[in-house]
Amino acid sequence: MSCSIELLLKPCLFPSAGPGQDSSSTAGRRLPVVPGLQLFQALRSRLEAGPGEAGAGRAGEAAERGLPLEVPRPFWKAGRGRRVAVRRGSFPPPRENSGKPPCASSRGWDRHTSEQPARLHCTSGVLGHRNYPTGLDPGSIKSIILSLTGARTRQGWQIPTLLKMKSWILSLLLTCISCTWHTQAEFFTSIGQMTDLIYAEKDLVQSLKEYIQAEESKLSKIKSWAEKMDALTMKSASDPEGYLAHPVNAYKLVKRLNTDWLELENLVLQDSTSGFIANLTIQRQLFPTEEDETGAAKALMRLQDTYRLDPETMSQGRLPGTKYRSSLTVDDCFGMGKIAYNEGDYYHTVLWMQQALKQHNEGEDAAVTKVEILDYLSFAVFQLGDLHRAVELTRRLISLDSAHERAGSNLRYFEKLLEKERVAKLLNKTSTITESATQGGLYERPADYLPERDTYEALCRGEGVKMTPRRQKRLFCRYHDGNRNPHLVIAPFKEEDEWDSPYIVRYYDVMSHEEIEKIKELAKPKLARATVRDPKTGVLTVANYRVSKSSWLEEHDDPVVARVNHRMQHITGLTVKTAELLQVANYGMGGQYEPHFDFSRRPFDSTLKTEGNRLATFLNYMSDVEAGGATVFPDFGAAIWPQKGTAVFWYNLFRSGEGDYRTRHAACPVLVGCKWVSNKWFHERGNEFLRPCGSTEVD
Repeated sequence: MSCSIELLLKPCLFPSAGPGQDSSSTAGRRLPVVPGLQLFQALRSRLEAGPGEAGAGRAGEAAERGLPLEVPRPFWKAGRGRRVAVRRGSFPPPRENSGKPPCASSRGWDRHTSEQPARLHCTSGVLGHRNYPTGLDPGSIKSIILSLTGARTRQGWQIPTLLKMKSWILSLLLTCISCTWHTQAEFFTSIGQMTDLIYAEKDLVQSLKEYIQAEESKLSKIKSWAEKMDALTMKSASDPEGYLAHPVNAYKLVKRLNTDWLELENLVLQDSTSGFIANLTIQRQLFPTEEDETGAAKALMRLQDTYRLDPETMSQGRLPGTKYRSSLTVDDCFGMGKIAYNEGDYYHTVLWMQQALKQHNEGEDAAVTKVEILDYLSFAVFQLGDLHRAVELTRRLISLDSAHERAGSNLRYFEKLLEKERVAKLLNKTSTITESATQGGLYERPADYLPERDTYEALCRGEGVKMTPRRQKRLFCRYHDGNRNPHLVIAPFKEEDEWDSPYIVRYYDVMSHEEIEKIKELAKPKLARATVRDPKTGVLTVANYRVSKSSWLEEHDDPVVARVNHRMQHITGLTVKTAELLQVANYGMGGQYEPHFDFSRRPFDSTLKTEGNRLATFLNYMSDVEAGGATVFPDFGAAIWPQKGTAVFWYNLFRSGEGDYRTRHAACPVLVGCKWVSNKWFHERGNEFLRPCGSTEVD
């Protein structure tokens, strides 16, 4: 077993303090154990002997902090390593530090560094469940406990039974659960893995219903006893001496007070929560993290921007192709705005705080108050440069809460800036304060790092596709037999031209439903956050512009994989001997891969010397997508929509070996649906005579 026994004896330590952290407050502290393990810790503390200690306390809550009123200064966002520009002189609402320190100990852990994202995993031989990153699913944990204790009631685990468990066994179990907790789940990056959360929640609901049933049964017994005793005491209290004159009544009174009332006391004190709490404690280790919630919120904002959906449309759930409709409450909208605010994204902060305020004004019940919404909204509007509206919103805030800690000083500061602006106008000087603001509370979306952002998003919406009638006439459908390939002569594939230059073709019925389901089954337990290579260092890393999970399948994993690989070889006429493994990807909430090249442009890439560059891409669509999810080529304005069982193929390199920069492409965010794809990248080596060089550089 790779997990060192010392992990059971020594608590983990925090790493050195990051930006915004006090090193004196973290150095040498124990890493908080898994949240919700208080039950197990209480049990462990009652055991007489055992190796080491179980750790201390629950995980700390996310700390909130804001700027001190006396010294206005730019805000340093704790734990994120970057500054968020905040205008001087105003006092923003507090931000939240959601960073979770990793376990500093490296004993017994492996770190993946290949074509998978860096993530910790426990290498114990008992782990390996197909639906969970570390293999330790709630059902397995329950089975382990039950096999060790050998007892369970309909309500759940019995505390006395758990107390009999050996100390070292319980410590080992807690350690393995901690291994699971430290895994970076990133559920939001894969819809396929998020389905596991549905079953986890269903199990919790069933456990909760069992707890309610147990409580109702207990209350029913207590009520029956109370009614019985009420009738008896009314009779006995009316004539105490006459009642006790009967020796049987005297005996039963003594018996009741000595025995029956003690049994009632035990019934009242009986803890019916043990089963539910134990189940919740175990399930919680596999719950999404705050990182998942932030990622999911940013995914909704990405969909909002890409498909030009206003917050009201998103809030009411009016999305095309949806089978189930859901809406966002005031508190949900406020949460969206707050996440954007914590990320320094004031544009989306304003959009979602305005929607929260609108729904609040319409009388919708909410835990959040108008004061809280106006607090964030007024400051975000100010950050966007709209001083007049910032003043208006701050005055509304003060009218609701005259003693607000920031509103008064902010209002005076805003009014001072407005006066400076008025004086500047009188002196015919250009004011730069309100440049980014527009009329009617509408604001321009800030520019970002992607130069073709507008073109890319327009293609995702089906706009700007440059399919002219003249080009359409050059596109045909045909049967493809792979240049008389013996495997395809009798059963050729249907082939359709998608684009003429560069040449992109689609093949139909490439994979059957059974093959698709088998490949998804093989890939799901191996799914990990998809990575990209850093253009400067060549090191694999995760990136916000690629939101999906992927895995790599080898031919010996299953005959289906080998069959699909050979089929792609027959169709393309290229060899798979030097091709990469079959990559399977599942896109999560708003899953996307922004414009990129498949071929390498890095001379230091080691694979270029041995296998050559990525010659061609064969992309299989393994699911239909209700809305969004297109493959687009911004350079020449093409959009290809997913269709289950089909595949598209194009060359990334000219015959000369030079990269075809027109093939820069992107996977659009999935608006509605679950997108599964698989792809094979063919390399240059081994294909020199199968696709020989041309006479010019751009053939």
